[in-house]
Amino acid sequence: MSQVLADPQVSLNSFTIHLKPAIELTEDQFFALCQLNRDLRLERNAEGDIIVMPPTGGETGNRNAEITGQLVIWTKQDGIGAAFDSSTGFKLPNGADRSPDAAWVQKSRLAVLTQEEKEKFLPLCPDFVIELLSPSDELEEVKAKMDEYIENGARLGWLLEPRSRRVYVYRPGESVIMIENTGQISGEPELPGFVLNLREIWEPNI
Repeated sequence: MSQVLADPQVSLNSFTIHLKPAIELTEDQFFALCQLNRDLRLERNAEGDIIVMPPTGGETGNRNAEITGQLVIWTKQDGIGAAFDSSTGFKLPNGADRSPDAAWVQKSRLAVLTQEEKEKFLPLCPDFVIELLSPSDELEEVKAKMDEYIENGARLGWLLEPRSRRVYVYRPGESVIMIENTGQISGEPELPGFVLNLREIWEPNI
């Protein structure tokens, strides 16, 4: 049986599919599309365009796992919120569907959702988001995504750039802060007691 190989350049980089005005997917249709294409990470911007992101490489996947693991450990100790990994979709107030690399939401906000809402993309913006810049990402595009999270209700956001060992810190009503060559970063005051150890992220264990 012959095998069709995807273009390596296409398989390594995200790309955008413009649908409007030809097609307009409902929330249920977009959710179903994501379920049918589980090997891809699909997001949708506020204009209805679909952003197709391929699976991550080994180093990025290891870094993502480390980030999520640290956030989960703190979340269980703190008890007032829930942690989510990069496969979780969030329907933001502006209509965009986003999947941050890691996210945290207060349980009081989740308690008002129906069971059906919890089983699909959560109809809210996380209180806290982390995005990890991968080799295929464009820095300015991810920065724009961070701005979108803050504009839609996030109280704290971190953009991690492993190659330069930089952290960009986002908060509502404040200028973005860039921190270089730090071994850890604190989530205070929004996430009391949460400290992300960056050494394991700057130097993945593979």
